[in-house]
Amino acid sequence: MTLQNFRVFFNEELSELYPKTEIDAFFFRLIENKLGLQLVDIFVKQDYNIPSDKILDLNKVLECLKKEVPIQYILGETEFYGLPFIVNENVLIPRPETEELVSWVLEEAKNKKKDISILDIGTGSGCIPISIKKNLPNSVVFAIDVSDKALIVARQNAEVNKIKINFLKQDILQVNNLQQTFDIIISNPPYIRELEKKEINNNVLKNEPHLALFVSDENPLIFYKKIAELAKNHLNPNGILLFEINQYLGKETEQMLKEKGFKNVMLKKDLFGKDRMIKANL
Repeated sequence: MTLQNFRVFFNEELSELYPKTEIDAFFFRLIENKLGLQLVDIFVKQDYNIPSDKILDLNKVLECLKKEVPIQYILGETEFYGLPFIVNENVLIPRPETEELVSWVLEEAKNKKKDISILDIGTGSGCIPISIKKNLPNSVVFAIDVSDKALIVARQNAEVNKIKINFLKQDILQVNNLQQTFDIIISNPPYIRELEKKEINNNVLKNEPHLALFVSDENPLIFYKKIAELAKNHLNPNGILLFEINQYLGKETEQMLKEKGFKNVMLKKDLFGKDRMIKANL
């Protein structure tokens, strides 16, 4: 089968499940990963005959896509902040919005000492602390997660990116004291309410770990409240607390931080104009 014929077949098989732009993105990524061809090759080598063993590989991926498995999980990799990351069903797939949170951390870190200490709570794949450490090589970075399986992935990603992160297994909701104080505490905790499940795409709902996604409708800020309480006692003078937040609960999160004694509380919108991040100082 030629590359052009497979592309037509690929589009036909997925046309009822995904928009055309997403199908094209899948195809380009798949061809690069499995055949080693670049985007330009797809257009200039349309008559390229795909080896039979590679056809089998491509069709396996196609079948997974038809079951709405995220392509990042199928290929076992993704990119975040320009760095490679291993991903599987034990960790969330890093989002572009979280890259904006990392950028905000790096911007704030400019005004602090070189050997800045940073804690990431609920690290998942490790994308946040690894990206920060890569850009702040003199920083001392710690990362916490409750999941052993997630920490395995995070440690692998630190090795892939040749980065030293101090990983700890802890259930943050059960922690009363952190091991030390920090200049910056950052977290992208679970924040999607059960009532919002209807807004979530099937590829996320069926595949990504619910432990890292959802909170109860009755107490949606449970992680934010707990982390804010810990931060009050474990942030250094002029320390900063930064969160990724639920777009629908920006004002509630802002009010909660003010009630807990934080100042200079600032909501920030993401590239899509949604309340997505918040920063506060002691």
